[in-house]
Amino acid sequence: MNFDVVVIGGGAAGLQATLTLARSRQHVALFDNDTNRNRVTEESHNFITQDGTSPTEFRAIANEDLSRYPHVTRKAETVATIEETGEYFTVTTKSGATHTSRRILLATGIQERFSYEPIRNYYGKSIFHCPFCDGYELRDAALAIFASNEQAILHVTKLLYNWSTDLAIFTNGVTLDQELLQPILDKNISIYSDAIKNLHGDSGQLSAVELADGSFVSRNGGFVVPDYVRSNTFIEQLRLEVDDNEISTDGFGRTSHPRIYVAGEMVKNASSSLLVASTEGATTASMIVFDRANEQFHS
Repeated sequence: MNFDVVVIGGGAAGLQATLTLARSRQHVALFDNDTNRNRVTEESHNFITQDGTSPTEFRAIANEDLSRYPHVTRKAETVATIEETGEYFTVTTKSGATHTSRRILLATGIQERFSYEPIRNYYGKSIFHCPFCDGYELRDAALAIFASNEQAILHVTKLLYNWSTDLAIFTNGVTLDQELLQPILDKNISIYSDAIKNLHGDSGQLSAVELADGSFVSRNGGFVVPDYVRSNTFIEQLRLEVDDNEISTDGFGRTSHPRIYVAGEMVKNASSSLLVASTEGATTASMIVFDRANEQFHS
């Protein structure tokens, strides 16, 4: 079947974009392989009317909303390749199925990469990345900060101090510039530069960080500054312009290709929130509708 728009990615950006497109009477296919980054957490926060909703419930409600629109086709498949063929794009899934569309909206998000991989066992349960999303639940707790870059440490530590003053920084073997971190040291916040030997806890709830020297530092949760990666090669396949690892856009989701759009975290390869991603999805979808309307009146 030929679609007006294929949306790839069923996170907040892709779901909201699909809703906006559906309500604009666009025939849209949404491809979602259930790899949304927030699936590991039990609750999502700081989104009015949705505060405390689990990501699973959020997506279930969103898909129920979309089910009311006959213009929406949902595909629980992974897209492998996107190829431009004249006026259309051919979207091929890993199963070999093909679909065509005049426009593509990429909203595939990003994935975390940790310098100390066992953090993943606690991620979304007692170790998080966004203080605005999860800081309130860990208020006044003894918190670990896992980071190895001075600027990142300064940023997240100053921010977290709003929620807890009992902070300890773990660099996993990276020696830092103490002079740059003097504002943190002045607050009597400990910085541990030894390699991490192990994390201790039960059912994803952190209780202590064990260092290579054999010492244990009790912690009841924490925050991590991960690296982020895009988990596909669509940017390369479609030859989109990139500036310093950020997809070049006009600020409204339009890319260097006139019929390819982007929304959500994959644009800047950086984390955001459900609220921000949803807003970007709505904005980008609106631009698609505007562009299609102008195209219909082009003389």
